Amino acid sequence: MLFSLNQFPPSRFRTESRQLIALALPMMLAQIAAVGVGVVDTIMAGAAGKDDLAAVALGSSVFATVYITFLGIMTALNPLIAQMHGAGKTDEVGEMGRQGLWFGVCMGAVGMVLLLALIAPLKGYLNLSDYIETQFGDYLFYTALAMPAAMIHRALHAYASSLNRPKPIMWVSWAALILNIPLNYVFVYGKFGLPEMGGAGCGLASLLVFWFNALVLGVYVARDRYFQIFGLTRQFSQPNWRELKNIWHLGWAIGLSYFLEASLFTFIVWLIADLGEDVVAAQQVVLSLSSMVYMIPQAVGSAATVCVGFALGRRQFVRARYVSGVSVALGLMLALAAMLVLLLARYPLVGVYSNDGDVIALAAQIVVFAAIFQLFDFTQCIASYALRGYKITRIPMLIHAVAFWCLGLLPGYALAYGVSMGVFGFWTALVLSLCAAAMALVYYLEKCSAWAVKHRAI
Repeated sequence: MLFSLNQFPPSRFRTESRQLIALALPMMLAQIAAVGVGVVDTIMAGAAGKDDLAAVALGSSVFATVYITFLGIMTALNPLIAQMHGAGKTDEVGEMGRQGLWFGVCMGAVGMVLLLALIAPLKGYLNLSDYIETQFGDYLFYTALAMPAAMIHRALHAYASSLNRPKPIMWVSWAALILNIPLNYVFVYGKFGLPEMGGAGCGLASLLVFWFNALVLGVYVARDRYFQIFGLTRQFSQPNWRELKNIWHLGWAIGLSYFLEASLFTFIVWLIADLGEDVVAAQQVVLSLSSMVYMIPQAVGSAATVCVGFALGRRQFVRARYVSGVSVALGLMLALAAMLVLLLARYPLVGVYSNDGDVIALAAQIVVFAAIFQLFDFTQCIASYALRGYKITRIPMLIHAVAFWCLGLLPGYALAYGVSMGVFGFWTALVLSLCAAAMALVYYLEKCSAWAVKHRAI
């Protein structure tokens, strides 16, 4: 049986599942709050008007692609810190945390410059109204300035979660989400004497929220008694270029995997722009819903990375393999539940985002594809995260490249325009590509975990 799940009694499965959920739940709530910032942007922009929603959809797709790619690179800190923690290397954990912050500063600066450089050429590519193009450019400008804070926060996120303390991340993220609501209201609609900014106001609100997130989490980690034993703030460390190179060496493949998936959706948004504002708005609504659901497998996967890495640090190879299997099985059960919720509640869910009848009708149809999509997305996501616990990143990246682009985007374009399926052609190809990725990643995780048990090495 896969991952030798039948070698242990059901009670062991329940025990490992509870441990995964205990770690995953706060991270999931934190990630939901983080994604909720984007959901608030979508809802506020949708209420301001269809043009504002289209501008935010285009701008957020570009920002999300860069942000998620760099977030993936930063994820390399999780297995590094988790394995050090499992091996009892307390001082090394603190030093890795400091180098992670330096790495976050560097990644944030690069991401900011990249986003600023993209504004002019992307505005030139668009063939939409002047208002949409202006709102798009302003939104992207503000969110670009948020990138340094976003990467510093991600370094702190990896540090706290890898040391089994995800709850501070959760509380800070929810505080940021709550703050984002009035900020959006004030900037988008021009309250308290401020100018009405429309969709661009969502970008300014996000900028302030990202910096709030980084500063508050940083203060908490610096002052909390639990983290003091690891000495993150005990001393100042200059950038260690060898350590930064090691983080990059592990992280670039993860970042590329993230890019391949995130850019797939970004390209789809831009490729369907010619189909009209209704299609772009409906696609944004479904992507917003899907991004919320995606927080579930991402949280379970992040927990799997930490638990697998911790077990490997203690040289518990059999447990690491078993935890990998439990996380995949748990993800499949959660995927079934998510699919049913999306199918049964699709009209009320999309109605939260827009009151336009055409947008609601089209989005509800797309949600059917998104619901089926979850079965495979949960599985591939969790399997790839478990592989990261083994510090295996390059083969999953290649699997994502083939699945998302060769089996997803290209056939999707052919179905959308060659067979005149429109946006449904892209979603049909997405379902098939995720199915292929899920099967390949589970197979590879099974083989790698079995090899580690046999050779007692990683």
